[in-house]
Amino acid sequence: MMTVTKKAEGTALTVILEGRLDTTTAPQLETDLTLDGVEKLVLDMTALEYISSAGLRVLLAAQKVMNKQGEMVLTHVNETLMEVFEITGFSDILTIRAE
Repeated sequence: MMTVTKKAEGTALTVILEGRLDTTTAPQLETDLTLDGVEKLVLDMTALEYISSAGLRVLLAAQKVMNKQGEMVLTHVNETLMEVFEITGFSDILTIRAE
């Protein structure tokens, strides 16, 4: 189960992810992530407990879109998620900030 909360401010979009981003919930996030006109995308992962390869695919797709129209930043990434990003090489592709 995952909860997605979106907060838009002008061309900036903050998406707060809570729960598990896996095969079951990744399609929901893909649908919820409408990036038309978004120049800054912030994914707040404070309450995200788990991410699977399906979740990584959604992040990669969002990153590709944002590469063309602005920037994407992941914030509040916990150690477990950071380990996944490092093992998969996603830490080299994604912009991850501790704050």
